[in-house]
Amino acid sequence: MKTPTTSILSFFLVLLISFSLAASADTHEEFLQCLSLHSPNSTSISKLIYTPNNSSYLSVLNFSIQNLRFTSPSTPKPLVIVTPFDESQIQATVYCSKNHGMQIRVRSGGHDYEGLSYVSNVPFVVLDMINLSSIIVDSESKTAWVESGATIGQLYYRIAEKSKNLGFPAGVCPTVGVGGHFSGGGYGLMLRKYGLAADNVIDARIIDVNGQVLDRKSMGEDLFWAIRGGGGASFGVILAWKVNLVNVPSTVTVFTIAKTLDQNATNLIYKWQHIAPKFPEDLFIRILIRRVNSSENGKWTIQASFNSLYLGGISNLIPLMQERFPELGLTEEDCTEMSWIESILYFAGFPTGESLDVLLDRTPLTRQYFKAKSDYVKEPIPVFGLEGIWRMFYEDEGELAEMILSPYGGKMDEIAESAIPFPHRKGNLYKIQHLVYWNEEGEEVSQRHISWIRRLYSYMAPYVSRFPRAAYINYRDLDVGVNNNKGNTSYAQASIWGIKYFKNNFNRLVQVKTKVDPGNFFRNEQSIPPFSAWWKKGD
Repeated sequence: MKTPTTSILSFFLVLLISFSLAASADTHEEFLQCLSLHSPNSTSISKLIYTPNNSSYLSVLNFSIQNLRFTSPSTPKPLVIVTPFDESQIQATVYCSKNHGMQIRVRSGGHDYEGLSYVSNVPFVVLDMINLSSIIVDSESKTAWVESGATIGQLYYRIAEKSKNLGFPAGVCPTVGVGGHFSGGGYGLMLRKYGLAADNVIDARIIDVNGQVLDRKSMGEDLFWAIRGGGGASFGVILAWKVNLVNVPSTVTVFTIAKTLDQNATNLIYKWQHIAPKFPEDLFIRILIRRVNSSENGKWTIQASFNSLYLGGISNLIPLMQERFPELGLTEEDCTEMSWIESILYFAGFPTGESLDVLLDRTPLTRQYFKAKSDYVKEPIPVFGLEGIWRMFYEDEGELAEMILSPYGGKMDEIAESAIPFPHRKGNLYKIQHLVYWNEEGEEVSQRHISWIRRLYSYMAPYVSRFPRAAYINYRDLDVGVNNNKGNTSYAQASIWGIKYFKNNFNRLVQVKTKVDPGNFFRNEQSIPPFSAWWKKGD
């Protein structure tokens, strides 16, 4: 039986929700009217706007969402999705969002690990860049202009159309949008030879908080520095990137050798830690670690897959491996020669002989529930430390877990920590991506798996970087600290995650933010705050 007090509380709760919904509706209607008034062609922009009243709203919202954790009915959703075709429509969206108290979340590919490009707890607009995906490749100058809504798969395809001996050092998943990938650093299998994607950006176009379209010259070197690895969403809406393309040989060699614990996997991983960062820069061997069923006895075991790209032919690779890593036992039969663009399909997991046209498809290869974390390793993890990881993988929640170990060294040792905001350079042997996946719906299942990866992360603490325990911004992890999303973030709050992602570059990012967006319009739970935001009341 309800008491008078609970009845009154229920009444006020319903009233509060009603007022909130009414306020959102008013904000939403005023925003739409503003867009119509300030767009060069109000008829055309109406076709680019989706609200919850549109029958296609959910399909547009969900199309680019990679992490099923953020597709539940309870996930906060945008009041409006705008899918612009030109810069003026973005300028109108920025202007109207500012004037009607709507936050903007910019989405290019939807791979944001914590959903920040399409989730917010305040009234917000998703600016979906999917239609801004033009790519212009100039093979003579070895450059390309890439709009932020393009995927890296589309970029690779367009490069290969023009030249078999040009490539670009970005990621392995073809549906990742370049907007987020480049602005967070962006690494792939050629990072030991050519560094990060952001290291190879030479110009950009951005719309700032005042609606101005700026290129490298007009934005200035400070802002240009900040958006190459500092997270573009803190500073404006990045429209396009100009990148230097890199030389690739006509023939590259790939291999994947899987070893279980019975096949000496632990000792092979231990040895790999010492030698992989010192290989010639043409050789990249990463390790994918997961739990599998043993074919011999049907019991669980740990499998380490040594997954490699060599920028050259088999005849050079085999003697190199026999000299540097004979324990792996690589043979010619393990290796396959192919073109660089074919290797993109190989590492993306497409079957042999698949058409290159699949790189143009934006549909995600898989959609699962997942949580991810990252670490950097400066000293080899001892054998007993690795064995402790295996014990955790045998737990129920570890069934679909994975660790990806990517070696550094080579070019990454040569680039200064302050060259761009991405600071994880010399002194790192390799980077770890920790992942846990699950297929069942439900908050209880999610929390169980998230709790598991947090325990794994705690276990790893003695074996990874410290002071700070570094993390990679493109593997966004809200566990390492969040801003107050309303903008009144203290330096102490922001620096918790800021120092982990950016080390000593964090303070310079704050200075750039203060200069270009002092009112903190472009923000999210882990955006760079301006100085002014630190002193607001309510921290």
